[in-house]
Amino acid sequence: MKYEIKHKSVYDELVERGYLDHCTHEEDLKKLLIEEKVPFYIGFDATADSLTLGHWIQVMVMMRMQAHGHIPVALLGGGTTMIGDPSGRSDMRMVMTKEKIDYNAQRFYNQFQKYINFSDGKAIIDNNANWLLDLNFLNFMREIGVHFNVNEMLKKDAYKNRMEKGLTFFEFSYMLMQSYDFLVLNRKYGCMIQMGGSDQWSNILGGAELVKKHEDKQVYAMTFKLLTRADGVKMGKSMKGAIWLDEEKTSPYELFQYMRNSDDRDVKKFLMLLTFVPTEEIEELTKYNDERMNKAKEVLAYEIVKLIHGEEKAKEALETSKALFTKGAIDENMPTTEISKEDFENNKGLLSMLTFVGLTKSNGEARRLIQQGGIKLNESKVEDIAYELSEKDFKNNLIIQKGKKVFHRIVLA
Repeated sequence: MKYEIKHKSVYDELVERGYLDHCTHEEDLKKLLIEEKVPFYIGFDATADSLTLGHWIQVMVMMRMQAHGHIPVALLGGGTTMIGDPSGRSDMRMVMTKEKIDYNAQRFYNQFQKYINFSDGKAIIDNNANWLLDLNFLNFMREIGVHFNVNEMLKKDAYKNRMEKGLTFFEFSYMLMQSYDFLVLNRKYGCMIQMGGSDQWSNILGGAELVKKHEDKQVYAMTFKLLTRADGVKMGKSMKGAIWLDEEKTSPYELFQYMRNSDDRDVKKFLMLLTFVPTEEIEELTKYNDERMNKAKEVLAYEIVKLIHGEEKAKEALETSKALFTKGAIDENMPTTEISKEDFENNKGLLSMLTFVGLTKSNGEARRLIQQGGIKLNESKVEDIAYELSEKDFKNNLIIQKGKKVFHRIVLA
């Protein structure tokens, strides 16, 4: 589905689609986004070797802003990742080696290339390791630290969750570092806006205020609502953990099924935030409160896989999904786990196997599912919680069905 610009200002588009949470100087910002091509930035700490579905909303904002002629600066957090952002956390982030952070940042860079056009200065990518790693402590504190009042910082949401367990000075300095990023990027590229999730509001405000004090310029802060499901869980989390944009970590089919299984209450919101499907079409797709919502879920899943992995992978995922709901159908793209003879011998009990391949979080959950009639082996409902697998179960394909929508094939090596 081709993305068509509907509004004169990208600001109006971000509001209509439900992205905007807070911003500073609203009227001035709206005028700026209509009259100028504005460099803006979003930071990404390199805490893993792939972006996740939780990052996708920020990637979508960059794509929408770029379509309106604005200039995204994707900032890799090679420096700030070494500290760890305490925002929304109750414990200290694990300290990572520089080599691992550099590797992760490179992986992020490779993924951004798929979604953002970096040719001819249309977008920029940088890494805050370039200016944070060699800072002189005393000079930094004289130039930057003097502008931050400790009493005011302690009132910020970014630090509240860490106060009871103890907040290290290492973590406490994160706001200074992120604020300094805004100052550097304003000087280097003319960045006028810092964007991020709503949990970053305090840090982003700190940066905007620092630029104002040093450069005597009005710059802007903008945050987006955090993407959560109707059950309160952060979007992009599954029983196996994060949903990754790297297809080697989360297959296109797994992504498709994750979105296809969305709660009815979430479908409209996810279509608005995570796809380019026109608003009018979304309204039409989601106006029902019956089985017709399944069509909207299918469109949601297809469009997201197409954007992230390409149209061919989206078609494959759609065909696989349909095949799995046809009795006896086996599809090569079905989620599959290959297990060794040793793994089989150690997990003959069905409870253990369900947990081993990630279909359940624990044997207790597996037991409850079987008792509730929620597990089938090769289309036959399992009622015995003590059921043990044998090699005859693997004669053709061992297909486990969890509930109505989750299918998984296990291959004995």
